[in-house]
Amino acid sequence: MTQQQRHDPAFRAFASDNYAGVHPEVLAAIAVANGGHQVSYGEDAYTEHLQEVFRGHFGPTAEAFPVFNGTGANVVALQAMADRRDAVVCARTAHVNVDEGGAPEVMAGLKLHTVDAPDGKLTPELIDRQAYGFDDEHRARPAVVAIAQSTEVGTCYTPEEVRAVCEHAHGLGMKVYLDGARLANAAASLGVPMRAFTTDAGVDAFSLGGTKNGLLLGEAVVVLNPDAVRGVRFLRKTSMQLASKMRFVSVQFEALLGTDLWLRNATHSNAMTRRLFAAVRDLPGVRIDRPVQANQIFAVLPPAVTAALQKRFRFYTWDVLTGEVRWMTSFDTTEADVDAFAAAIAEELAAAA
Repeated sequence: MTQQQRHDPAFRAFASDNYAGVHPEVLAAIAVANGGHQVSYGEDAYTEHLQEVFRGHFGPTAEAFPVFNGTGANVVALQAMADRRDAVVCARTAHVNVDEGGAPEVMAGLKLHTVDAPDGKLTPELIDRQAYGFDDEHRARPAVVAIAQSTEVGTCYTPEEVRAVCEHAHGLGMKVYLDGARLANAAASLGVPMRAFTTDAGVDAFSLGGTKNGLLLGEAVVVLNPDAVRGVRFLRKTSMQLASKMRFVSVQFEALLGTDLWLRNATHSNAMTRRLFAAVRDLPGVRIDRPVQANQIFAVLPPAVTAALQKRFRFYTWDVLTGEVRWMTSFDTTEADVDAFAAAIAEELAAAA
């Protein structure tokens, strides 16, 4: 039977970089890894070679543990860095706090101590708002500081800002975990290698996103400081994140990181966001309050305009109370896609006016 295509390949959205398909170079790599038998559960030639690829980017101490998805990566890493009685300090907007269905609490048994961070970024001063009571049995002990790069509101930490967070957290006896679902976008935006705000800045462990940057599926938990984690291999299994046919996850990361594909994809995605920003920032009725630094734009629109636009293009409302929406581009967004969306925004604003 011939497989029927059940979607319109011309359909484009600005809701999430998860909407995009798989980069052709990644699909080709999966085909290369196919055929014959390889040992399962990570004891294959591709996963073994992947360690060399990661160490080339992040240094000789880096050890990568491929997993299925971002929530799984966060849960596995945080469990390995803290005890069930402990707490994680994070921004109130952090993905681990608002977008993971309570997984860090339910699966890892960790309390989240959240901090208001309007730009999505923690600082030593903000960390101190929750980093106290280490010897108080009535309060979950702060053990890990969790940051994201880029942040959930599209901002990027500079390497110096991450270093300041790490030095402060380590001085308090805490560890630092970085959610890197869009790590490549941040590196492309800042014009620095990914190790500049991970290895070189003092991060203990981080996740590296693949799904949002051209992979079919797959993220990786990357340990930089082996003294900061315990039992990652076992926790990956108990957290249901150990792929039996792991070669097909690992070879995707080899295609992404073994060449400059990670940077090409992220650079293009960021460029399409800048193109959209330039096209709409001066339109009457559009207000953009947050910095545009990676591949996300947060804009405030009249509710009627948002409703009309969402009938033509998929995108998410970020804050129902303020009317703020989120627009996101991906590695396969084209200039024509951006121009069509910008034209639709202008049309709906004019119609509403």
